[in-house]
Amino acid sequence: MERDPNGSLRAECRFPDRYNGDKVFEGHIVDIRGKSTTPGRIIVRDGTIAAIEPLEKEPDNAPFLLPGLTDAHIHIESTMLTPVNYSLTAVAHGVVNSVSDPHEIANVLGVPGIDYMIENARATRFNCFFGMPSCVPSSYLETAGASIDAARTAELLRRPDIWYLAEMMNYPGVVGADPEVTGKIQAALEAGKPVDGHARGIEGDELRRYAAAGITTDHECATLDDALERIAAGMKIIVRDGSAARNFDALADIIDMYPAQSMLCSDDKHPKDLLEGQIDQLVRRGIARGISVWNLLLAACINPVEHYGLPSGLMRPGDKATFIAVDNLHDFNVLHTVIEGHVVYSCAHGVDRGELLLHEPSGARPNIFNAQPITPADISLNPATESVKVIGVHDGELFTPCLVLPVASLKQERVAKIVVYNRYGRSTPKTAYIKGFDLSRGAIAASVAHDSHNIIAIGENDADICSAINALIASKGGMAVADAAELLVLPLPIAGLMTDEPAERVAAASHSLEAKVASLGCTLHSPFLTMAFMALPVVPALKITDRGLVDVTKFDFTTIEA
Repeated sequence: MERDPNGSLRAECRFPDRYNGDKVFEGHIVDIRGKSTTPGRIIVRDGTIAAIEPLEKEPDNAPFLLPGLTDAHIHIESTMLTPVNYSLTAVAHGVVNSVSDPHEIANVLGVPGIDYMIENARATRFNCFFGMPSCVPSSYLETAGASIDAARTAELLRRPDIWYLAEMMNYPGVVGADPEVTGKIQAALEAGKPVDGHARGIEGDELRRYAAAGITTDHECATLDDALERIAAGMKIIVRDGSAARNFDALADIIDMYPAQSMLCSDDKHPKDLLEGQIDQLVRRGIARGISVWNLLLAACINPVEHYGLPSGLMRPGDKATFIAVDNLHDFNVLHTVIEGHVVYSCAHGVDRGELLLHEPSGARPNIFNAQPITPADISLNPATESVKVIGVHDGELFTPCLVLPVASLKQERVAKIVVYNRYGRSTPKTAYIKGFDLSRGAIAASVAHDSHNIIAIGENDADICSAINALIASKGGMAVADAAELLVLPLPIAGLMTDEPAERVAAASHSLEAKVASLGCTLHSPFLTMAFMALPVVPALKITDRGLVDVTKFDFTTIEA
């Protein structure tokens, strides 16, 4: 193979050849478990690997062929894209499978939302393996658009297009043996399907009881000690690096320490970040850190397929012809993505929609949005004490400490207001204080607010907060920035979470919004996604929902007064 001026191996993009009607892909066959590469050819017949044959001579400028990448935990709704448009970004980064939890749309629309995701994904060859959301709603502390009980969960888990029970966030229900919670877990175990965890903040005996209930993974680790304790309890670690929660650097060493118990995921990622890199990016970052490429590939290519029992194939004779080609195992640039024998992406020509899509998806845009416009009087705050509780925000973290600050210092500390407003019916907005967004003026709002996806807004003044919220009500969902007379809106007409626009257009629109937010003083990497998690009452310590301020450590409501 040639070397480019920087010394890395350069592979050609000519791919594949044909031989007696079969497709033939030549290159360096990567044996991940054997930690070796061998010149060879993959012979593909009718979408299946008919044979893998060694080559006597190393082919010139040949790529390295290996099983495709799997995103082991993602909420596609958080990309703001439909499954079809998400898949168009994924294949360009060598991702051939997503272990997808439709938890977000299920909390808005219930089972019809899950069915929408599955049906939309069926328009493409990309492999979306959907789980059954375990927490709809995620807790009694918020108002969702739907509820799915244990009996209905058990029924859905028997479906062949539901692959696992998704993130069990109700850890008090698990540890306390709540009948509804244990019923869902038992239904998954009886169906022979794994159960994903969501165990941020629990440790010791509670963690061991949580894992012993049948929960096999966790993607909520923030420190290496968190990961080690979960592995000791029998769980596998899904190392996450999304747009708001970025834990790869803190957890990367676990991949070399426990390669068989490690996987990689995006969890929640916005379009701009998706276009820049996905699981391929994590592999490159791991290589740069000195982590074994073989252990990284085990986590990225093999472990998720085996853990979830995915029928994707691991590049063996008889498997589906689903694999990728990269330039080398150091730079790890994706040259081609092949799904069931179809070259759906080539670095020379980009994504081949004709090869990736089976048919154009329907134009369905299901939604529920019943909120009424508000005024500044609806969000006023008059604390009765000299000090108040304030949600503390740190970039790249979902954990939000409870700060106690004097009311007289709030302006100096650049504390903003945060509002959550039920979008499903008539109610009163709930208002609290938040520190970390550093807005000098203006307000931002969105109908993406985990997990019930009510309207959430953060702002420096009441008029702009109301302007942003009312703009979302008019558009039936989306993201908005208000700055006096200036108002920017990105509509999300599908469940108030997604649009059927392509990723590039959504990325450009969201980038414009985030640039505007930055001009208001905010320095967070992903302000809208960070804001979305401020309503999640299962990640400590202080959060706010449409029902009020929540002390997550007590799993109960609290007052703003300190």
